[in-house]
Amino acid sequence: MPWILNHFHSKPQSSSITFHQTRAVHQAAPHTAGAWRDCLSPENESRCRQSLSPNLKLYEVDNGRMGVSQSQGKNQAKWASVLVCLCSVEDEPAFLFTLRSSALKGRHKGDVSFAGGKRDPSDRDAVATALREAREELGLNVATERVWGILKPLRDMSGMMIAPVLANLGPLEELSFKPNPGEVEEIFTLSLSHLCNPQNRGYTHFRTGDKYGYTLPVFRNGKHRVWGLTAVALDHTLKLIVPS
Repeated sequence: MPWILNHFHSKPQSSSITFHQTRAVHQAAPHTAGAWRDCLSPENESRCRQSLSPNLKLYEVDNGRMGVSQSQGKNQAKWASVLVCLCSVEDEPAFLFTLRSSALKGRHKGDVSFAGGKRDPSDRDAVATALREAREELGLNVATERVWGILKPLRDMSGMMIAPVLANLGPLEELSFKPNPGEVEEIFTLSLSHLCNPQNRGYTHFRTGDKYGYTLPVFRNGKHRVWGLTAVALDHTLKLIVPS
């Protein structure tokens, strides 16, 4: 069962919500509970940082536009960032997700996502965008030292380029949240052992007209299905942090 925080709507302006006030059981099978902890070790963090370092050149700022070499024309300024949040729950590695408010406009309302949004002109870089969005959506201040790096950009169907910024928030027990109820309906976690279990993973095939279009990963059997670009960013992250 995941760690779940989902009672914002009762007192959206109240004091911060802590792990201990709202936690549910987050537990892996006994024989796998310790199998994934090395993924958050200093040695693995160093390896991941080194692997992600070359991606920085993909996000260079030129006249206020990120990744000029990666896009063309009117889409040059269409950038967004998401904060791919690693954490630990009772010493077990996990990822932190949000369920977008069903009151939002657009086709992504009610979807599982990572905290994130469009780049603001005041944002220095892709990391600044992700950390700002985490503050605005979750009321969570993430230090830049927690950021391991940036994965290669993703493109959504509208042409928006998405920068997945990977950070380790540390123990969830030590965090508190002040979520924005207008954007976030629920915060929950899925353990690394759950996400890496083949029984909880699959693929969705999409068609373009009468022909095969593309295939995207999907993560299931948790409280909420993780799919779309969130699942793609998660899949890329898992391939990075879990040593082969």
